[in-house]
Amino acid sequence: MPPLIATASGYRRLFSLPGTRAFTTGNLLARLPMGMFSVSAVVMIAGSRGSYALAGAVTATGLAATALAGPWVARLVDRHGQARVAVPATLASVLGSLALLLCVRCGAPDWTLFAAYAGTAATPNIGGLSRARWAHLLRDDPGALHTANSFEQAADELCFMLGPVLASFLTGTFFPEAGTLAGAALLLSGMLLFTAQRTTEPPPQARSKARSPLRSPGIPPLLACFTATGAVFGSMEVVTIAYADAQGHRAAAGVVLALQAAGSCAAGLAYGALRPAGLRLGHCLAGMAVLMTLPWLAAGLTGSLVALAGALLVAGMATAPTMVTAMTLVQRRTPADRLNEGMSLMVTGLLTGIACGSATGGWAAEHLTPTFAYAVPTAAAALALGLASLTRAGGAPDPTAPPHDSTTA
Repeated sequence: MPPLIATASGYRRLFSLPGTRAFTTGNLLARLPMGMFSVSAVVMIAGSRGSYALAGAVTATGLAATALAGPWVARLVDRHGQARVAVPATLASVLGSLALLLCVRCGAPDWTLFAAYAGTAATPNIGGLSRARWAHLLRDDPGALHTANSFEQAADELCFMLGPVLASFLTGTFFPEAGTLAGAALLLSGMLLFTAQRTTEPPPQARSKARSPLRSPGIPPLLACFTATGAVFGSMEVVTIAYADAQGHRAAAGVVLALQAAGSCAAGLAYGALRPAGLRLGHCLAGMAVLMTLPWLAAGLTGSLVALAGALLVAGMATAPTMVTAMTLVQRRTPADRLNEGMSLMVTGLLTGIACGSATGGWAAEHLTPTFAYAVPTAAAALALGLASLTRAGGAPDPTAPPHDSTTA
């Protein structure tokens, strides 16, 4: 009980800081659509065109475009400030989502779906923007920063838990395009509220003289691990939607996926509370590789959507500790005045992996079987573990130790 009590007070302390509740409310609203857009697009495209392979390929294209554009948007944020860059970038992304909706609705050629969804690449990394604010506010308190990072990962999982449920409800209850419309409205309103909180915004930096985050020691191996981990997430989403559809319960896919995020959210809050010492990234990836076999076993041995939901709940518990540990390493190895760019590079790797996993999972679900397609996220988790072992990407970040000054590294 003492660690839990101490942690509860730690979270209360975070939100006693002026302005933190307001920017957190805005970033949660803007982050919720991140769990809505891909599910909405898959349901909308597969329902209209009758092809999960096409739906997976379109979402993969959008994610790949976001992965390429993300570091450039983040670099502009570092130089010019969050409000000046994030708002116009969000407007461009919203227009891309609306263009995709119109192309599907009007029966436009398949290539237009790829072009429209690529337009969402300007979406700012709202999680990175929020983490940068915490890093600015808590730069002299590494222990509190670890708690904030854990909260941010739990918030990611909460949004990915609620997003698919909300998207499935809207697309199933109203019309296929309802999820995309609601997501665009939430993204824009949340970003406007977030960027309006100017007192907590990190000051813009002049052109940095520090080395690129890609040249910082230890960052390239972490990028490879993030890419493989992203493939786990992307393939799991598409395969689960296809599996639920094959079972005749496509509307339940969002709820099933939400349980995976729920497990990760709970694990993230506990990880931020307990602060286990000596836990390395390799340990987290090993746990994820083992637990990601559970959905495949549940689908293959039972054929039950309920059993699959339980397996995803347990498997999800490996996600948040892995991401928090990896992101802590990124923050320590990235120059302070290029922090948004460094975190965005990791998101680039993650989105690249999600794109590859989404396309591979969609192909496997359509050309093999939805059950056997669960081998894709299992293999991706094993790949992440193998990369970490070969490159020694993970250290043992001490969350209470002050970060080194990487600007002169």
